[in-house]
Amino acid sequence: MPTPSLDAKKAYCAKTRKSNYAASLRLEGFDSTPLDADRTLQSREELLKTYRNKSA
Repeated sequence: MPTPSLDAKKAYCAKTRKSNYAASLRLEGFDSTPLDADRTLQSREELLKTYRNKSA
């Protein structure tokens, strides 16, 4: 059996991390779906802009 490549190991870790994060959200009582893990996140600048506008 050939050893897995580095890219395969990275993909496995990323998939496991997303799964564990989703499970921890469910355990804490947050409503989440598997699609939440696949959505794109805002950049740091976009988040700062959003929160700066809310505080004003």
